[in-house]
Amino acid sequence: MSTTTPTAVDTVSNRKKITTRVFQLKKEKAERITMLTAYDYPTAVALDRAGIDAILVGDSLGMVVLGYENTLPVTMEEMLHHSKAVARGAHFALKIGDMPFMSYQVSAQEAVRNAGRFLQEGGMDAVKLEGGRERLECVRLIVAAGIPVMGHIGLTPQSIHQLGGFRAQGKTAAAAQRLLEDAQALQEAGCFGLVLESVPARLATLISARLDIPTIGIGAGSGCDGQVLVTHDLLGWFDRGSPRFSKQYANLYQTMTQAVQTYIQEVQAAQFPALEHSTEINDEEWNELLHRLG
Repeated sequence: MSTTTPTAVDTVSNRKKITTRVFQLKKEKAERITMLTAYDYPTAVALDRAGIDAILVGDSLGMVVLGYENTLPVTMEEMLHHSKAVARGAHFALKIGDMPFMSYQVSAQEAVRNAGRFLQEGGMDAVKLEGGRERLECVRLIVAAGIPVMGHIGLTPQSIHQLGGFRAQGKTAAAAQRLLEDAQALQEAGCFGLVLESVPARLATLISARLDIPTIGIGAGSGCDGQVLVTHDLLGWFDRGSPRFSKQYANLYQTMTQAVQTYIQEVQAAQFPALEHSTEINDEEWNELLHRLG
């Protein structure tokens, strides 16, 4: 019998597909849910093989991949492009597509059509949209069309101009009560889960306890049923400060910079490519070539 330690691929082969039902069971069993963002095939493969529960193709790609100042310029076509890449790389995690700005605000009917594109074209399992009571009709119609919906309240980046910037929400009794009511209304409308972003930890814990559906926190303390981070923040992919609520587990920016600098130095010094990086023609063929050339 082999005593070899299972590899990541071996572990993945034993996994079962994560569904919205699994999310609910984890909530009932008090098992924490893990979620990260991905925007491309190799990242999706890595997260899936590592065992992540859910992958969010977030509109945060506008800032961390496309270089926009915020998420507002991101289009449906850009979201679908990146969703397709993630769908090709992740087979076990629950894949959630983030509905971009103005893809669901114009009308509930347009929201259903765009949500359907995430599943039909983008290969996603569910969609996420921002907002509370003002989004209930959208949520109901999308769910009625057979599309799982994750809600998102608190700091909603698509509303930064209305909110006055990237500011924590629910810090007064009235605002906290409104968020709790929004959370309950979204649950009643059919959401299978809810992202709580940048709200006081005690409020997030209270909301999580009052809801039957799981909550996923980001900047909302440890009392939520799960956590989500932007993978670029987690991996330190930029030479910039991370949000206060984030934790940097690696420094890929430094690793990449050092690798590129070493490459530059080796090319300039004619150290790369070395013999082992090259392909050769055998002597007989080489001599024949020289003979042909006279």
